[in-house]
Amino acid sequence: MGVSTDPVVAGTPGHDAQVVRWLPSWLQTAVALRRLALTSVIVNVLIVVTGGAVRLTNSGLGCPTWPSCTDSSLTPTKKYAIHGIIEFTNRQLTFVLVIVAVATWVVAMLLRSERGLATWAALGIPAQAVLGGLTVLTHLNPWLVALHFLLSMAIIVVTYVMWWRLGPRPAAPLPTAGRRLAWATTAVTATTLVIGTVVTGSGPHAGDLQSGKVHRTGLKVSSVAQLHADAVMVLIGLTIGMVVLAYALRSGEVFRQAVVALLGVELAQGFIGYLQYFLHVPPLLVGLHMLGACLLWLAALRVQLVARPAPA
Repeated sequence: MGVSTDPVVAGTPGHDAQVVRWLPSWLQTAVALRRLALTSVIVNVLIVVTGGAVRLTNSGLGCPTWPSCTDSSLTPTKKYAIHGIIEFTNRQLTFVLVIVAVATWVVAMLLRSERGLATWAALGIPAQAVLGGLTVLTHLNPWLVALHFLLSMAIIVVTYVMWWRLGPRPAAPLPTAGRRLAWATTAVTATTLVIGTVVTGSGPHAGDLQSGKVHRTGLKVSSVAQLHADAVMVLIGLTIGMVVLAYALRSGEVFRQAVVALLGVELAQGFIGYLQYFLHVPPLLVGLHMLGACLLWLAALRVQLVARPAPA
């Protein structure tokens, strides 16, 4: 199924002619909506990475309050220097997210296409802003930091599925066992990400120079790290099973490519994870690991979306 490039017809039932005339014609197409959805995916991944940079540079409280930067200033002050600038810059990315989300929602409403997903994606942005504010006001509570990351993962699901549904939707017919294996892999991927946030909240890099003020989860780092590693091993095992299944069933190139790509991301993430451990968690590797987590999630979602029931 291709993507329509026909513009919305002004004055058709359900559309506001004034709004349609106000928007440029190139923005009134399904292609534009798909591009906006992809832009949403990219920007949400970007804010995960920049949010990680805030924590890894100990700038989490560079703006010690919210929604202003300090009690007396909307912008960073000399007192907090570079850390305030880093934190404030990350906050400004929220406005980029808002612009993309609103544009996506408006076009989706006009086209009567993926309106539900566009609405959820738009609602996720203010939810992220409020959650980010609560994170600052609670002095980087590790559980709220974890929720902040996981909410980004949820928004990425919504925007990526929207992008997928607006495109050709390549699929591979799989038997019930194969589809269950794909679901299990997605579930274990999600579990791995959740445990990873607990590891982060239990270890170093609390996010503030005065780390004594920033509480951690109180869990033993070695224990939760081992649990995280175990989940990764289970995930790799399931993915190898899917690779074998894909070739055994000759399920199609699209599915084979998806599962091989997922396995590649998992192995790269595993390598970075072990390297972090042996090098005592250097900030740069932690940042790469966060980017890898987003790529891992996207790769798992692609496998899930590609898998389709085999014809009876």
